[in-house]
Amino acid sequence: MEKKVNVNIKQLLLEYNISLRELSRLTDIGHDKLSKLANQKRQGIHFRHIEKIAEALNIEDIRKIIDFDKNDRR
Repeated sequence: MEKKVNVNIKQLLLEYNISLRELSRLTDIGHDKLSKLANQKRQGIHFRHIEKIAEALNIEDIRKIIDFDKNDRR
């Protein structure tokens, strides 16, 4: 079974009680890019974007931001 990387933007918004616009402001990542990531409409994410999200939300474990899609796990 093929693995698919998942970017957990929606979960982060809920957990940190912030809007997509606020995350965009905090990270200086375009709202449109974050929206596409949140809705799984974008195929890739830049490492710098992961770093910016981690810095803005004080995240130490990258797995809070990206992981494998749970539906693809065996």
